[in-house]
Amino acid sequence: MKKLVAILLVPYALWLSFAYQYHFIDGANLLFHEAGHVILSPFGNWLQFLGGTLGQLAFPVGTAWYFRRQQKPFETGICVFWAGENLLNIAHYMADAKAQVLPLVGGGIHDWGWMLGRFGWLNAAERLGGLLHFLAALLVLACSGYLLKLSFRKEE
Repeated sequence: MKKLVAILLVPYALWLSFAYQYHFIDGANLLFHEAGHVILSPFGNWLQFLGGTLGQLAFPVGTAWYFRRQQKPFETGICVFWAGENLLNIAHYMADAKAQVLPLVGGGIHDWGWMLGRFGWLNAAERLGGLLHFLAALLVLACSGYLLKLSFRKEE
């Protein structure tokens, strides 16, 4: 089963890296994003706006850490891949900070528009999103290779 999962993640990683579009997994991750806003809202505006991104990353990173402690490298790799997929979604959202054409839950304030605007970096939103996309793509592609290696290695 691990071999099949690893093989199927390769075309998915390539699609994420080179033709990313919002898709059903992003909808599921949106729950973690919104939870991050709610959890961190008592700690001020900065953490409330950043909370969406932190929430999106906390769940896959936390589960990766759990599986790492359980010495389950394949499961850890899947969770790191999940974090990379979330980073690709975050990059897409970040790049939209100036144009703000993406639909927002409840029509609220654009997180990255608010944060980058406070730094005076709104004009760099597309470049910052592109850089994050590049780094996240490297992560999901590296995870794909790692998972393939793990699933096809000979048991000793």
